[in-house]
Amino acid sequence: MLLHFYKMNGAGNDFIVIDNRDLSIQLDEEQIAALCDRHRGIGADGLLAVEPAEKGADFKFRYYNADGGEAEMCGNGARCFGRFTANLTDEVKEVVTFETIAGTLSAHLVEENVRIAMSNPHDLRLNMDLSLDGLDGTIHFINTGVPHVVVFVNDLKNIDVLKYGTLLRYHEAFAPAGTNVNFAKVLSSQHIAIRTYERGVEDETLACGTGMTACALIHHLLTGAASPVKVDVAGGDTLEIGFVADGQHFTDVTLSGPADFVFEGAIEI
Repeated sequence: MLLHFYKMNGAGNDFIVIDNRDLSIQLDEEQIAALCDRHRGIGADGLLAVEPAEKGADFKFRYYNADGGEAEMCGNGARCFGRFTANLTDEVKEVVTFETIAGTLSAHLVEENVRIAMSNPHDLRLNMDLSLDGLDGTIHFINTGVPHVVVFVNDLKNIDVLKYGTLLRYHEAFAPAGTNVNFAKVLSSQHIAIRTYERGVEDETLACGTGMTACALIHHLLTGAASPVKVDVAGGDTLEIGFVADGQHFTDVTLSGPADFVFEGAIEI
């Protein structure tokens, strides 16, 4: 079978995108992992599938990590999904809504960027009583659609993301689902830089939308930084997180940044 696909990236976080509105494509975990393999497949951090909506939105969003496992949400993936689905109609839509496991989201096309209205975060845990030998930073946790650890460090450039990311991703404190792990550094009151270890990819990625969101919200809680917060990612882009805060509760959380088409093609599966 030949599978027609598109390749997109959001701030360096790259995705395979397939149009499965007729539900004719059935891929298992092994096939998805093979497609995402950077040596023997197309290569991607994950796969996005467009399916018909079930609850009144424009589309249904399905996201699979590079290991083939389905995840609740992906912020950069959602921006790419929004850009892709906006072009599926005769006239390009400025706003697209789609159902995810984490709730119904909306994507707004704003010039060259896509702004995602994110689901409200939950499960906040500040200043966790948890430490790792050699890791200089307090550990925080928040779920921004998927679970995220946030650790602010002084030396972001030289932090061993793979080592400490793996230890925290599989730590018993976050079992059984595990967690994504972000290391962040404050650049100024409303500007931070981050590096992210992604669950499912099991390595550092160039960007992570829900991770940026988690870091920006924790930064606000720790410092009082006002919205919006700019976030530099390893891929070289700067994105923007907007929010409304009421104590430790957040609403109207948005993620704005690029979402680009790279190429399209077909592959035998």
